[in-house]
Amino acid sequence: MPGSQPFDKYAEQYDDWFEQNHIAYETELKAVKHFLPDSGTGLETGVGTGRFAGPLGIKNGLEPSKSMRAIAKERGIDAVDGRAEKLPYNDGEFDYVLMVTVICFLDDVRIALDEARRVLNDGGIIVIGFIDRESPLGQMYEKHKNENEFYKHAVFYSADEIGHLLEEAGFENLQFVQTIFNNPSEINEIEEIKPGHGQGGFVVVKAEKHVKRL
Repeated sequence: MPGSQPFDKYAEQYDDWFEQNHIAYETELKAVKHFLPDSGTGLETGVGTGRFAGPLGIKNGLEPSKSMRAIAKERGIDAVDGRAEKLPYNDGEFDYVLMVTVICFLDDVRIALDEARRVLNDGGIIVIGFIDRESPLGQMYEKHKNENEFYKHAVFYSADEIGHLLEEAGFENLQFVQTIFNNPSEINEIEEIKPGHGQGGFVVVKAEKHVKRL
């Protein structure tokens, strides 16, 4: 895994993608918002430059890249240094945790999901947006990932794999939606959000923290 080095070096280039592909970005925002609660205290793990946390009203962010963290702070995010595998937060501190196109860069997905579950309160939810490896777009990303400074080190997962990892980590009641059915650079209007997965390149899953009952 590359750590934060490419994200530090190319932070402006990363952030510019959202301007160049603003309709795809708005589509992804819409899909993520579909599952986010209307209230509560949230955390975005891997907040990047704050492109999702900002418009979604999430004030807390974790980001290992100093350059990206600085941009996120300019967008009003309380972005702190840290990694998903060791969150610097108390048990049960948040109502929801968000990860967007982050899971493919993690050193240990299982530990990161365990940590997300730890900082969620009883009844809290996790929302993960990711590139589905099994989708046509995901297969294209996989084929050309060595040409991209960020994705060359990525490990893409299928929706079924993400679902299994979530259940292993103690999450339940999984729900999936999908979107981005075309190349992001060729999208001319906000695309629809469909239930399930398998066609859309960008998939969002929502899962609830399982709480053992006496």
